[in-house]
Amino acid sequence: MSELVVATGMCMCTMGTAPAPLNVTNNAKVLADGKPCGTIIDAQGLANVGPFGMCISLANPAVAAATAAALGVLTPQPCVPAVTGTWIPTKSKVLIEGKPCLSSDCKAVCAYAGSLSVSFAGQVKATAN
Repeated sequence: MSELVVATGMCMCTMGTAPAPLNVTNNAKVLADGKPCGTIIDAQGLANVGPFGMCISLANPAVAAATAAALGVLTPQPCVPAVTGTWIPTKSKVLIEGKPCLSSDCKAVCAYAGSLSVSFAGQVKATAN
């Protein structure tokens, strides 16, 4: 079962080397675990989705140029997320301020051939023994 992704969530790109934080900027009213819930439009590079460490995609012009300069040896470069569009909704009937919520099974696409996914929804459940 998927969870709502909140402001402390983390995401990952298949072409990145590290997870990145998710910054929720399009909702301040609906909370889960005391934190704002994300919507599918929380997908802007750097504003909502942080850098994924180093990018290894040859579709990224910076990586392609550095690799060519290194005579074909893959040379990763700093990631600058280039998310195309919004997160692809999976719970389109659950709306936050008229927009589909961002759930832990949503995916997004990077212009540099990467696929983004949620690695941690940001909600922490505590149980008492």
